[in-house]
Amino acid sequence: MTPRPAAAPGPRVHGPLHRMWRLLPPRLRREALFTAMEWLAPRPDAAAPPACRPITVAGYFRAPSGLGEGARRLADMLEAAGAPVHRADLTAALRQGPPGPAPDAPAGPGTLIAHVNGPMLPWALRALGRDAVRGKRVLAFWNWELPRLPADWTRGYRFAHGILASTSFVAAAVRRPGGPPVEVVHYPVPDPDPAPMTRAAIGLPEDAMVFLSVFDAASSVERKNPIGAIRAHRAAFGDRADRVLLLKTYNTGMGGAAWRQVVAACDGAPNIRIIDTEMTRREVWGLMRLCDAFVSLHRAEGVGLSLLEAMRLRRPVIATGWSGNMDFMDADSALLVGCRMVPARDDRGTYGAAHADWAEPDAAEAIAALRRLAEDAALRDRLAAAGLRRAQGLGMAACGAAALRAIGLAAAVTRCPAPSPPAAP
Repeated sequence: MTPRPAAAPGPRVHGPLHRMWRLLPPRLRREALFTAMEWLAPRPDAAAPPACRPITVAGYFRAPSGLGEGARRLADMLEAAGAPVHRADLTAALRQGPPGPAPDAPAGPGTLIAHVNGPMLPWALRALGRDAVRGKRVLAFWNWELPRLPADWTRGYRFAHGILASTSFVAAAVRRPGGPPVEVVHYPVPDPDPAPMTRAAIGLPEDAMVFLSVFDAASSVERKNPIGAIRAHRAAFGDRADRVLLLKTYNTGMGGAAWRQVVAACDGAPNIRIIDTEMTRREVWGLMRLCDAFVSLHRAEGVGLSLLEAMRLRRPVIATGWSGNMDFMDADSALLVGCRMVPARDDRGTYGAAHADWAEPDAAEAIAALRRLAEDAALRDRLAAAGLRRAQGLGMAACGAAALRAIGLAAAVTRCPAPSPPAAP
């Protein structure tokens, strides 16, 4: 759930200064922008105020990204647990989506949960403004996909009284001696609401075993590793028309050379299909319902929301047995593919900067898993039922209640006390 790289705005005057700014390498522009925001951002109170309501969730509510979906689910689950939420939309202010209004957040005491990752936290607080930060308990909700954080996440620690992590894998990466306390808060899986779709309408054979892989090409094609699924599928089934791999993706224009390699790997394979377009949440649910199994040979996942959704739809899952998805799956609820650890590298440099390792799924195990699942209906039913039970444990209200406990707002009386009147002269 890495955010799309924010375009460093730089000067808005299209003169010599603007041209000089654009000549700087993107890395230096990013560093300059984040350093400036760190200087300008309002600091939370030095001592953490008590946890109290009202709750404000600030995030990319209009963004079609994983972080956007995470912010929406966080706000929805808190409300499902009975806690009203004020939504402060940072999408436009932090350049994570289309233009829109500036974020609005109430002034005064309360709890502010900023659903933005470490380097962006000062910028988020700057966009919200001093009045929205002063007097509040400020929590950062973080997602990351590797065991180590890039160096520029250090900025975020100075602007949060506590950190919420989406999985225990993320929590282990962000927890540090002397740092803010870290709590795990899982995202919920909503009840499925699939759009009506048919295989015929999207060109899928009715009698084929269809494996589905869903990913956003802007979230690092190398990390999502669709090429691993393609190679395993071709090795397992060749050109069999009754064994189909469907790749659902979007933002391929941001996929670079890695996406071109994916397209080349599909060349000449009549049983591999690509859907390259944005879909609504209901349409993605509908696509999952049409398929027989879900496959993710990812190299790293902070969470793996698509995996959870497939499990909630009672679809058996093949997945790399490492990273954030291990919070909600085990050998009884999924076919887990073993892996070895290799240095994390991607074309855009998002993950190499962390100087950490990620998984390289075992090709032979992946091939064997595809064949087993295709040939064993009883295995598919057993995994699907176990996966459904795991996913149902992450319902909206249950996750919301757990989140309120994690941030200290589960007690009946959690509203902030009214400010004391000024002393008489």
